[in-house]
Amino acid sequence: MASTSTRQLPNSRARAESPREHRPTANLRLGSPYKRGGILTLVTIIVLTIFAARLVDLQAVRGESLASAALDQRLRTVPIMAGRGAIIDANGQPLAVTVEARNLTVDQTLVSDPTAVAIALSPIIGTDIGELITRLTGDRRFVYVAKELTPDTWRRIEALRLPGIFSEETARRIYPGEDLGANVVGFVGADGIGAGGIEYAYEAVLAGTAGSVTFERGPGGRAIPTAQQNQVDATAGASVQLTINRDIQHVAQAAIAAEVASSRADSGTVVVMDPKTGEILALAEAPTFDANKAGSAAADDRGNRALSDVYEPGSTSKVMTLAAVVDQGMATPYSTFTVPSGLKRGDKVFHDSSPHGTLKLTLAGVMAKSSNMGTILAAERIGGKTLYDYLKKFGIGEVTGLNFPGESTGRVPKYKDWSATSFPTIAFGQGLSVNAVQAASVYATIANDGVRVQPSLVAGVIHEDGSVDQPPKPISTQVVSPETAKQVRAMLESVVGEGGTGVNAKIPGYRIGGKTGTAMYVEPSCGCYRGGVVASFIGMAPADDAQLVVGVSLVNPRSGRYGGELAAPVFKKVMTYALQTQQIPPTGTRPANLALTFGGG
Repeated sequence: MASTSTRQLPNSRARAESPREHRPTANLRLGSPYKRGGILTLVTIIVLTIFAARLVDLQAVRGESLASAALDQRLRTVPIMAGRGAIIDANGQPLAVTVEARNLTVDQTLVSDPTAVAIALSPIIGTDIGELITRLTGDRRFVYVAKELTPDTWRRIEALRLPGIFSEETARRIYPGEDLGANVVGFVGADGIGAGGIEYAYEAVLAGTAGSVTFERGPGGRAIPTAQQNQVDATAGASVQLTINRDIQHVAQAAIAAEVASSRADSGTVVVMDPKTGEILALAEAPTFDANKAGSAAADDRGNRALSDVYEPGSTSKVMTLAAVVDQGMATPYSTFTVPSGLKRGDKVFHDSSPHGTLKLTLAGVMAKSSNMGTILAAERIGGKTLYDYLKKFGIGEVTGLNFPGESTGRVPKYKDWSATSFPTIAFGQGLSVNAVQAASVYATIANDGVRVQPSLVAGVIHEDGSVDQPPKPISTQVVSPETAKQVRAMLESVVGEGGTGVNAKIPGYRIGGKTGTAMYVEPSCGCYRGGVVASFIGMAPADDAQLVVGVSLVNPRSGRYGGELAAPVFKKVMTYALQTQQIPPTGTRPANLALTFGGG
């Protein structure tokens, strides 16, 4: 039997064993729990120390400043407008008043949905939605949305409680008469500050002093009702009372506007004065403007032509020349003058307005016929230097004292600068310039027995407590003697009588004295004569006890030319109404009826 042998195979597990398994096994050693607790405690202490330090910094070191900064973010200061004083006429009737209004503002940072807010506001304030969205969007804290809303409009908006939408108290200036006295009263700009006329001249008086209120606001920007408010009260402005009588002003404006349109003149003015006090009762012009819409008016129409525009007075200036001659004792109303057809002085031959042969005129006739050559002959009796001195005493080339914005002083050349033709030319009213108030003041001087009283427009300033500041007493100057003034008034009556140039100024029942004027007009564009004229009439009533003076001028009329033709009828309308309004009766005396010619002349 064959024998077999058995061989044992190597153990597979033994073959797979790694030599690593025969390395000694290391013992696991855990850290000390006390050490870990100490580290955690240390970290906690450090964190708490930093927190505590920060807390001390916030509360103890910077606490007050941070609290103040936080409060500042919640505080809002709103101005309190000072009520602007009114401008009233001589009888207390309003010419300019202020009414309550609101400006709509937005804090853009508080408006989360500008479109929604714009849709809500648009139908109330009448502004386009797209435009409103632009104003409401951004990061500015204060933006105007709309201005001068009525209180009712603001109440409608406030009821919506729109976030970020506020209002500030403001005011709107209203001129009830629109164009009535606008060139005197003036107007305010968009900022509410006086920009013309009395509004500008008396800005400091009318404006007052603004106040303010500071309040704390909560979410949405609304005031916290229980929070403390700090308020500084506003001080209201004072009111200014003028000497203007609005009724006379209205009639004067209507009359000059109609004549400017009818004669196609560039412009026209009317001045109504009380010769005894110097008070101006009306200062009218055309064209004019609506003071409520001053921004859309022509710049020339927003000024005051009666004070800013000057012109050569022409024959209305003869009253000064002839008054000087009489006052110097060199002539009386009955003194005689032989007036030729032409009069050569220097290198120039002078004529009257209409050709004529030799005339035999009294001094009253020289005035009534408005003879240039007769005036030259009379003036030569006193000489140029004396005439110059009288012109200055009458106020020519001097300020009126009204302190009105834009006033011109007029001009009379210094005597040392006169040429050979200056004296005769100035004697009959060319070569010097005046404004309309100065011209009227000359006649007021004759009306007031030769005393020139400084003109005035302001009767007083009325404060909120009812106290009144009266203006200083006007300066008075004796220019000619009372007897001279009386004789000149008699000569002025002859101008309105039969044979005079001012018959269209007659008012039934009243004695009227005055003078026509038709002066060559200097074109501003070239400083030269181009055939235009200034047609004027200045007169007084009643002539023997004058209570009123009215001056009318029309610049560059194209239909008609002469003062007696164009200006005298305006004088008649305005003077008639003023006499009735002021309840001035006729004196009942008879006029002097001076002789105008002599020797059959």
